Amino acid sequence: MSENKKSEKNEKIVSVKGMNDLLPADAALWELLENTVQSILKSYGFQQIRTPIVEATALFARGLGTVSDIVEKEMYSFVDAMNGDHLTLRPEGTAGVVRAVLEHNLTYDSPKRLWYIGPMFRHEKPQRGRYRQFHQIGAEAVGFSGPDIDAELIMLCQRLWDDLGLDKIRLELNSIGNAEERQQHRADLIAYFESHKDVLDADAQRRLYTNPLRILDTKNPAMQEIVNAAPQLLSYLGEESRAHFEGVQKILRHNNIPFTINPRLVRGMDYYNRTVFEWVSDQLGSQGTVCGGGRYDPLIEIFGGKPTPACGFAMGVERLIELMKVSGEPYAPNQCDVYLVHQGEEAQLQSSVLAERLRDAGLDVVLHCATSNGSGSFKSQMKRADASGAAFALIIGEDEIAQSKVVVKAMRAGRADESQNNQTSVPFDSLVEYVVDQIVAGDEHSHDHSHSHGHDHTHH
Repeated sequence: MSENKKSEKNEKIVSVKGMNDLLPADAALWELLENTVQSILKSYGFQQIRTPIVEATALFARGLGTVSDIVEKEMYSFVDAMNGDHLTLRPEGTAGVVRAVLEHNLTYDSPKRLWYIGPMFRHEKPQRGRYRQFHQIGAEAVGFSGPDIDAELIMLCQRLWDDLGLDKIRLELNSIGNAEERQQHRADLIAYFESHKDVLDADAQRRLYTNPLRILDTKNPAMQEIVNAAPQLLSYLGEESRAHFEGVQKILRHNNIPFTINPRLVRGMDYYNRTVFEWVSDQLGSQGTVCGGGRYDPLIEIFGGKPTPACGFAMGVERLIELMKVSGEPYAPNQCDVYLVHQGEEAQLQSSVLAERLRDAGLDVVLHCATSNGSGSFKSQMKRADASGAAFALIIGEDEIAQSKVVVKAMRAGRADESQNNQTSVPFDSLVEYVVDQIVAGDEHSHDHSHSHGHDHTHH
């Protein structure tokens, strides 16, 4: 074997840049987020939909608009070697959901509230909270035309922030009207920027005739002044668009949801209209958008369906996890209820039986298993029991087998009668009942000290 081949063989393979592993230390946070999202969306009547990660490239080119940044330079696209199909790893979730709605005729009997969660892929420079493989949670309400669904989606987000203990996320709102209103505004915008061409940076010059709205989104300090003085889309809105926007604001005010109107707020995709919104946080540096959404009534028609109104949002999971770490409430890592420590063959067999009984009762149980360096002394097993976060260690050795008893040791303060030195012997037959009672009592004790948080959203 040549030296080259040999070194290739021994070379360590690492993950692709910007595509990250989710390690067990963070898994508890992800699980908390996913479970919270799932229960909130269910409480609003949303049903989950899962679409493929790979779709036809044409889906995104048509849906997102060929001049959008995503289609221009961020998509992972390839030609299928088997049949020559042009395929793309999905850069966002809405287009796939809309394709599925049309393909399976999901709205033929009634409008649908749908939600999804999963990985998306964009070929951009990885930065804090932004990765090449990133995860999004999104909701799409298809077939609803009024301002009430726009407001409902926003209130749903607010409830999520409250339940996760995130209080430094603020809502920005705008309306980008309909296509005719935008055309009129766009023409005036181009004329305005043409008269200030000397101030435009290369990015803005590139976008001037293809996507001038995005110039308003610039982060370049040298351009802020002319951008601030640019014609505002809000002043081009007709009666219907204005009434819709007023309707959204009215419901939000009625439910005590604070917001600011940001006339420069636009969305990167071509298919948005009327209401657009972003939830923004300053806790992650300049990349502040945690969740973005709005109405996209034209999209279903663009995909060849009957004109159907729709509204939705998408939020970045990695960014939310970052926020939960920075400002969220403390969370417990993956704790188990019970860790079973044993010594000797008889004890091991008995432990496996008791572990199953405890699991039957709904408890999370870790049974100590042998490792590559042996089954472990009591001392090393107790170290593991402590590190597991278990409420109780159950100890079975030769003495316990002889007496058909288990030593139950409370591992956390406040979990047991302190005078008993935190441990007691319990017969095999009454073990399950004893441990369940202790855990329930301990949970009640800890709930007495818990507190609730969140806004009052009721209207007085």
